[in-house]
Amino acid sequence: MPATTRAFRVGIISDTHGLLRPEAARALAGVDHIIHGGDIGQAGIITALRRIAPVTAIRGNVDNGDWAGGYPDTELIELAGRTIFVLHDLKTLPINPVERGIDIIISGHSHVPKVDTVNNVLYVNPGSAGPGRFKLPITLATLDVTSDNLRPVIHELVAR
Repeated sequence: MPATTRAFRVGIISDTHGLLRPEAARALAGVDHIIHGGDIGQAGIITALRRIAPVTAIRGNVDNGDWAGGYPDTELIELAGRTIFVLHDLKTLPINPVERGIDIIISGHSHVPKVDTVNNVLYVNPGSAGPGRFKLPITLATLDVTSDNLRPVIHELVAR
């Protein structure tokens, strides 16, 4: 019987707006890497996330001030053999992901959780894990990556 390889699990969170809910920290426990899609809100959020796993974070439209200066507007990373492009607002996507060989686009901003595949590119918006707004659910996402599969899941953290 062939050995089963454990999936590489990525936690995807966005729009915390200065609030890291205990439910979010619990949902991210055990992930291999965390991606924050912007609107962090304050430096302490990333510090707390780094206690859980390594973090890749980008700046969102509410992230200003000295603490936010070290975060880029976009990030291109490779995790578990997959190329991931991270930006805050999908409407501002500055590249053609198919031409660039991108496997996954991570965004935030809209607070609307969404998973979609277009032209073999997986798009994940984890929704907002911060303060409740717009009567939308409080969510984040996980993404299990294996050599032949991507399995994104949206997790509702607080019933509304």
